[in-house]
Amino acid sequence: MINSLSRNILSLITAIFISYVFGAIFVSQANVAAVVAMNFDVTALQRFDAALHDVTNMTGIYLPVIAVSYFISMPVATLLIRHLPQLRMLLYVLAGASGLVAIHLIIKMTFGLSGIAPTRTLAGLMGQAIAGGVGGYFFHIISLSRQYDKDLTAK
Repeated sequence: MINSLSRNILSLITAIFISYVFGAIFVSQANVAAVVAMNFDVTALQRFDAALHDVTNMTGIYLPVIAVSYFISMPVATLLIRHLPQLRMLLYVLAGASGLVAIHLIIKMTFGLSGIAPTRTLAGLMGQAIAGGVGGYFFHIISLSRQYDKDLTAK
């Protein structure tokens, strides 16, 4: 039996990792789309190789950005959920999405640069929001306690 603290730590680490993988793939494919827009042909294998390269090589810069985002957004969502428990899933998804978008915007406003090139566009930011939301959803699922599950199914 996993206690609450262990489950929440596991949930946070898993959510960060899942958000990182999705976000890195979105970054990779946005960069590939920019290459295609310059009339270069890109095969499916090259797209896969680019995604694999980014997922395995962006850990030094992109993974810490996501971790900082989640270390702020998930506790805020948890506080809100104490008052709105019926919105638990929605609030964690929104926390992941808005946290990831916010961290990119804060970096841009603070340092005047976008460390992740595709986040310079609305589509790139939306891709990051999706990645953050997916991570938030997994945080919600993994962090559920067994008692919470029983309470929901009893209703």
